[in-house]
Amino acid sequence: MSGAAQRLVELVRSTPPDAEAIAEHLDGLPFSERIAAIAGLGGPELQRRLYAAAVARPPVTLDDLVPPDAPPLREFVFEGKNSLPLFTRFQKRFCRPPAANGEPELWGYNHAAIGRLVGPGYFVVHPEWPAGAAIDYSRVPAEQPPGWPPVQRNDVGVSRLVYMNMVDLLRRVAKDVVIGSAHRDARELDNYFILCRTP
Repeated sequence: MSGAAQRLVELVRSTPPDAEAIAEHLDGLPFSERIAAIAGLGGPELQRRLYAAAVARPPVTLDDLVPPDAPPLREFVFEGKNSLPLFTRFQKRFCRPPAANGEPELWGYNHAAIGRLVGPGYFVVHPEWPAGAAIDYSRVPAEQPPGWPPVQRNDVGVSRLVYMNMVDLLRRVAKDVVIGSAHRDARELDNYFILCRTP
């Protein structure tokens, strides 16, 4: 484990975790070390502690995931590390839709090796105030962004087992790092994931 990862684990294990110290540590790292640091938070215990600590941070907004001046359908990639025992590394990819259609939203999908089996896990991100941004798998984009896999609903095939009725609630950890907690039918599942924006 890298020194950056060890330090992050120490900060998360402290009682109680200091959300500002965690943010300062991650914000001070170059991208490669930031990725190594979040990769060291395996399993639900550490990610649960980090999610609880992040409640004190400002809410995640759509603009934190995709800049407000980004052109429609431009892709923004976040590297991810989840708390599951297998297939723990993945990406979430986000973009703005081509035109506003009422409520503000982003489009996205999960890019992972397991995607061939369970589907791309398309979602729509919307504000969930006062909590912050929510990744909603019950909704999918109206069209396929360029270079992304075909849009697929999450209530069919194997996708039902993974994504159906799922909503991920996001909390801010640092400038380019957020953490999410998975909920199904409004019930928290004790499954978490950390996302780090790529340069």
